Amino acid sequence: MIGRRLIAALLAIGCSTAATAREGFLDVRGKEIVDGTGKPVILRAMGLGGWMLQEGYMLNLGELGQQHVIHRKLAALAGQDAVDQFQQAWLDNHMTRADMDALGRWGFNAVRLPMHQALFLDTDAPAGQDRWREDGFRRVDRLLEWAAANRMWVILDLHAAPGGQGTDLAISDRDPSKPSLWDSAENQRRTVALWRELARRYANNPWVGGYDILNEPNWDFDGPGGGHGCEDKRNAPITALYKKITTAIREHDRDHLIVIEGNCWGNNYAGIMPDWDGKLVLSFHKYWNRNDNASIDGILKLREATGRPIWLGESGENSNAWYRDAIKLVERHKIGWAWWPLKKLGFNNPLEVVPNPGWKRVVAYLTGKGPKPTASEARAAMLTLANHDIAYANNIVHPDVIDAMFRQPHDDRAIAFKPHRLRAAPLTIAAVDYDLGPPGVAYFDKVDANYHVTTGGERVEWNDGRTYRNDGVDIARDEAGQPYVTAFEAGEWMQYTVKADRQAERTVSLDLGSEAPAELTVNIGGGTTLRLNVEATTGWQTLTLPPTLFQRGDNRLKLAVVRGRLQLRTISVR
Repeated sequence: MIGRRLIAALLAIGCSTAATAREGFLDVRGKEIVDGTGKPVILRAMGLGGWMLQEGYMLNLGELGQQHVIHRKLAALAGQDAVDQFQQAWLDNHMTRADMDALGRWGFNAVRLPMHQALFLDTDAPAGQDRWREDGFRRVDRLLEWAAANRMWVILDLHAAPGGQGTDLAISDRDPSKPSLWDSAENQRRTVALWRELARRYANNPWVGGYDILNEPNWDFDGPGGGHGCEDKRNAPITALYKKITTAIREHDRDHLIVIEGNCWGNNYAGIMPDWDGKLVLSFHKYWNRNDNASIDGILKLREATGRPIWLGESGENSNAWYRDAIKLVERHKIGWAWWPLKKLGFNNPLEVVPNPGWKRVVAYLTGKGPKPTASEARAAMLTLANHDIAYANNIVHPDVIDAMFRQPHDDRAIAFKPHRLRAAPLTIAAVDYDLGPPGVAYFDKVDANYHVTTGGERVEWNDGRTYRNDGVDIARDEAGQPYVTAFEAGEWMQYTVKADRQAERTVSLDLGSEAPAELTVNIGGGTTLRLNVEATTGWQTLTLPPTLFQRGDNRLKLAVVRGRLQLRTISVR
């Protein structure tokens, strides 16, 4: 009996492993990405930016930009030993099993891993020789284990190639005083060697979704053209390097996808004929432009002309409205996507890192806005950020961002942001807890996204306070750190779903403020709209409405500004 059970168990494990292998390896079928069973796959990925490669803006350091510049400034402040400890703790805690499990729960089926070559290549090795740093590979191994447990693919992305691949310096941690990737035959040789080694190690892993062999090259090869390769017509050096990398990969790995990117941050494919391998996928990147067919017309035509699958390999850094519209657009055309990034010191991603006060003082000093902290203060701030602040358990989860990426592209309805349940006791609703949903359905704000690439204007802040939620509704925080709605102005409105346990008349009170006379309307459940005048005040005031009927079940409470500009803190229902 035990023998038969053991055999049956082993057979079950074997069948399960075989099934996983068939499903795991991604493949190309015409213009589609498919799994091992031939089923079309829409890759819905999160980019793990900031983990293996730090960029200044993700740390609130702005113009400092490149990782090596940031580390040099921190070393001058706190010592090299402190920087080494900071970097080790950062790599240990930024991306963990908890982060990966959360991505799986939210609905992602892939991650894109931006890799810094220095984590894998010994940069002190003599020219022509390659020595490997095992720590980088061990971290990839662990990520793949977490991915397999969540049945997610990992797209390996060389984000910082030897020497750096563009004039946008922070993206690849490029030092312009040294030869770039394109200026150095040795840097190109090392790039090829790194991909050969990655392919050797991961050829048989079904949860490696593919190899994104060079992130966002941006370089003028044909002559002056703006510095980022957007005007280039041939892009011959890119094609030549891509072919060398592909050949090196195929020495060990015939199965995995190879993802390529054009010049001009991934978007200029002029002169690049993707005909050298049967499993090429063409990636493009999309930021800060309109979400209409015209914005992706070029890549759609490229898909038709080449017969290759296309993938939105990087996008993000905008509002929920923009996220929803972009994802809705590309999925309508059967294009997968990867969002950027999972976490940073900022509010418009799934996870927000809240920095300790000491780090804020370090940032103030390094950006010329505050006094110099002592070495011990700086070291403590750095290690607290890397050991505590960036850990998943201490991050703020933004459900509105996740909802905008997964539900809203397919479901236009407004749903409650929090359960506002009206029972016998009074109910107090924070004004910032308006419904989840797209603009025009859950709320309306005059500025709900940044389209500066399309408009040719300056970057636009869609949320004045850059806090709490990632919609157009402007939110600030008071001295106690509590969020409230600010700059709520004429033409704008917010909606709240209130669930009542019974039908009854209730009294609604608004805690608001206005520096000048204003006017707003209140509508509950589609009934009579009440029009209210608001007097000017230097602080907060309470405005109480006449008793209003609430039906049993869901009631939609809608506030709209008719004239003037308000601040709104709470809504009370008694």
